[in-house]
Amino acid sequence: MVTRHAMVAGHFYPRFKPDLLNILKESFTDNEFGPGEEPKTLNQKQRSIIGGVSPHAGYVYSGCCAAFTFLNLFKERIPDTVIVLGTDHIGYGKVALMDEGAWETPLGNIHIDEELSEKILDNSNIVINDESAFIGHPFGREHNIEVQLPFIKYCAQEKDVKFIPIKVSVKDFNILSKLSNDIAKSIESYNKDVVIVASSDMTHKEVYDSKQLEKFKERDQQVIDSFVAFNPEKTLEAASKTTVCGAQTITSLMMICKNLNANKGKLLKYYTSSEKVGSFSGYCVGYFSGVLIK
Repeated sequence: MVTRHAMVAGHFYPRFKPDLLNILKESFTDNEFGPGEEPKTLNQKQRSIIGGVSPHAGYVYSGCCAAFTFLNLFKERIPDTVIVLGTDHIGYGKVALMDEGAWETPLGNIHIDEELSEKILDNSNIVINDESAFIGHPFGREHNIEVQLPFIKYCAQEKDVKFIPIKVSVKDFNILSKLSNDIAKSIESYNKDVVIVASSDMTHKEVYDSKQLEKFKERDQQVIDSFVAFNPEKTLEAASKTTVCGAQTITSLMMICKNLNANKGKLLKYYTSSEKVGSFSGYCVGYFSGVLIK
C-alpha cells in the first residue's frame, strides 16, 4: 500500500502529536476567532449539512476558521468518507484523484476510500487516477489537501473515517459542471455517508491600514454573498476576479451539493490574517468557512 508522507507537518501545523492536539483544541475552543466549543456528534440518522469550505493556511492563522467547517460537518453525525477538493498552486493542469493507499498525519494515517474512488473513475471521463498529482516532486508538495486531514482525524474520534483527495486544476465552468455531476452521481450510488470539503483560502493582497483592509474584505464578501445565495456560476465569476486560490474547488463543491439536493449556503466565519495577528504587516490573506445545507 502506498503511503503519502506528511509534507508540511512542522510547517503549516505541528509535527508532533501532543502539539498538534493542543493547537487543534485551541482552534475549536477559541471564543473570538473559533467556534468556542470542541467537536461533538449528535449521532443522528440523517444529515442536512453535506459540504463546506475550509481554508488551508498555517493553523495559527486559519485553524480557527477551519474549525467551524469541521465542527458543523461532524456535528449531526460522523461521516464515513470525506471528499477533499484540492486546488492547484503548482500548475498540474488536470483533474485527478488518488484511488488507493493512505496519507500520513501525526494523529495516524487516514485511508483512501477505494470503493468510492472507483465509482468516481467509472462515472467520469474528466477525473483521472494519478498518484503523481499527490506524491513526489513537484505536485506532491502541494499542501492544501494535507492540512485538512488532521481536522478530519481529530473530529472522527475513534471512527475510521476515510477520504478521497481530488485535485481540481481547471476553471472552465462547463467542465466543472460535468465533473460535479459525475461526483454527485457516484455519491448517490454509494450507500454511505459522504461529505465534501472545498479547500480554499480567499484573497491574498498587501494590506497596510484599515482602509485597505476594508476594500480587501469587500472583494471577498462578493464571493461569500454568491456562495450564500447558492449561485455557483456567480461564485466562480466573483472568485476569478480576485486572488481566491480555490475558485474552482468552491464552485465544484456548490454544484456537487446542488446535485445532492442542497438548497442553502451559510456563512459560518470570515476573518483575515491581519485581524488574527492584530497588525497590518503587509501580506494579508482572507479565511472563509461556509457550509451547504439540504
